[in-house]
Amino acid sequence: MRKGLQNVENTENKQYRIIAVDDEEGIVDSLSIFLKRSGYDFTGVTDPVEAIERVKKEHYDLMVLDFIMTPFHGDQVVEEIRKFNQDLYILLLTGHKDLAPPLETIKRLDIQGYCEKSDKFDQLLLLIESGIKSIKQMNEIKKINDRLTDTYEKLEQSYLESIQTLRFTVEAKDIYTRGHSDRVSEYSVLLGKKLGLPDNDLKTLQIGGLFHDLGKIGVPDTILQKDAKLTDDEYSQIKQHPNIGVHILSHATIFQDILPIVEHHHEKYDGTGYPGKLKGEEIPYLARIAAIADSFDAMTSRRSYRDSLPMEKVISELMRCRGTQFDPELDDVFLDLLENHFEEIKEIQEKYN
Repeated sequence: MRKGLQNVENTENKQYRIIAVDDEEGIVDSLSIFLKRSGYDFTGVTDPVEAIERVKKEHYDLMVLDFIMTPFHGDQVVEEIRKFNQDLYILLLTGHKDLAPPLETIKRLDIQGYCEKSDKFDQLLLLIESGIKSIKQMNEIKKINDRLTDTYEKLEQSYLESIQTLRFTVEAKDIYTRGHSDRVSEYSVLLGKKLGLPDNDLKTLQIGGLFHDLGKIGVPDTILQKDAKLTDDEYSQIKQHPNIGVHILSHATIFQDILPIVEHHHEKYDGTGYPGKLKGEEIPYLARIAAIADSFDAMTSRRSYRDSLPMEKVISELMRCRGTQFDPELDDVFLDLLENHFEEIKEIQEKYN
């Protein structure tokens, strides 16, 4: 039975083309064995200049790219490729995590992930499999976008169907986060209403909340479901999910308004957040709203590594993080909601628990 399933998986994988670029021929040969065994259409290249030309002339879905190479490094290869190809999913290989390019470079070049080189390819293969899942979802969104007509009814229906399909896929990866996106969506809208925002902003908050964690589909399940403290490398992979989410959603015009929420809901008001380390009002306004809703739900929900926090502790944390993690004015409004309109919060919690 397992062999039959593996044959099906290998057949499905044949439609995805992977190119690996490393100036060490032994690495390329090893990747060829592993990836062809998994059924992928694999091309190995040791010359980065040749790799750029191949990507120009042929279609590839995913690139595995060494960072330290001659005549130039992996980030320079990506720099050239991004001039003519924004869609290629890129995973960077580093000899050591300290040799990886800075986060700003990874974000600017839209590199979806990286891992250290090893004699074993387990972590890399997990990232490739997660990358292929992201590519599948991205392709589905492209198909949806291509099929959309100018009629409002069909647009709205396709919009809602795509939301449901994608977010259920993400939440199915972790039983402890089921209902999380629904609650973040409703908390965001509730806060937006108290702020007197117009209907179009409330709609953006609603959809942005539902989609804010979409990029976690590109994070290995073993990391998402881990019930112990994450390693630095694992946390680095988690921190890629906003960029992955934007990479997936940016191909559909109907999602453009929610991209700032998806990308920046983990920024902190003092500039210590990710992925952009934006500070204060540099952070998009609606993303600042979603950040409070996201953190509140994380604190009040059960996780694999802890139970939900008591409300007294949650309020204490919201007050402590005023002006550091959260916009102080928005934090005040949310605290007022908890103090004077808690029945509305409770109704949302009961609805999705």
